[in-house]
Amino acid sequence: MKKRKVVLVGTGFVGMSMAYAMLNRGGIEELILIDIDKDKTVGEEMDLSHGLPYAPQKMIIKAGDYADCKDAQVVVITAGVAQKPGQTRLELAEVNTKIMKQITKSIMQSGFDGVIVVASNPVDLMAYVVWKVSGLPRNRVIGSGTVLDTARLRYLMADYLKVSSKNIHAYIMGEHGDSSFVTWDHAYVGCKKVKDVMKDGGHPMEDLKKIHEGVVNAAYEIINKKKATYYGIGMALERVVKAIINDENSILTVSTYLENQYGQNDIYIGVPAIINRSGVRDVMELNLNEYEQEKLNHSCNLIREMRKDSIDKIMEEE
Repeated sequence: MKKRKVVLVGTGFVGMSMAYAMLNRGGIEELILIDIDKDKTVGEEMDLSHGLPYAPQKMIIKAGDYADCKDAQVVVITAGVAQKPGQTRLELAEVNTKIMKQITKSIMQSGFDGVIVVASNPVDLMAYVVWKVSGLPRNRVIGSGTVLDTARLRYLMADYLKVSSKNIHAYIMGEHGDSSFVTWDHAYVGCKKVKDVMKDGGHPMEDLKKIHEGVVNAAYEIINKKKATYYGIGMALERVVKAIINDENSILTVSTYLENQYGQNDIYIGVPAIINRSGVRDVMELNLNEYEQEKLNHSCNLIREMRKDSIDKIMEEE
């Protein structure tokens, strides 16, 4: 068995929120922090380590470098620039593509042979870049996809219906962005269809649309109020990593490579997938209705257009 070792590339708010979640929840034996800002990385190592006496288990935490990736089970990439006011997603993609290329080359030079989880935005595009550059099998490079979007959906639905979020089984698919959609025909509260719960409870069906709008607008609202989002995605990343480390075969809506599923090819997009120590074991292909299929196609087309206009030419550069 490999050591339960995780390397985090990027010690910003998102990365450190994930690291803090790992410290509190346990299950990781070693956590390596890598960042271009060496002093900050050492400071983060010290700060986290001082909490170890109250953590659920022993954990080695240290500031390291890319050589530490060699024997890691999972590398998580949260590095990259955040979208600036007035900056387009296309411009963001171009900047972060260059960063992802360099980071991925450094990871692979170590001899790394595990699973890479990408959280840098635009995440569906960045996961594709990391897969292309790394040369790893497509199942071993995954993006955080719509894992956070799905968590937000379940929280809002649970709050609306007054049931535990643990019993909300609903998924957001597509791009981690405004073109995402909910597969309402495959959404359940416990073992009962959400649409039946709404009908039997006398809830207006249009409230489902409002719930999804709440998910889409959540990041904008949080950023407007506190400048950034990081706790939710930190918890979501910890959940994805734990599913890999524990070989769980859990179903999560990660950004993964499609090959003929949903009529799509050569693209990373958020869909339900079975996650274990190999990364994506299988893509779960739902029977989408016509509207949902159109939404997925639209989401994929947006990503392809952005890829064509930005990262393809950067990928060809040495």
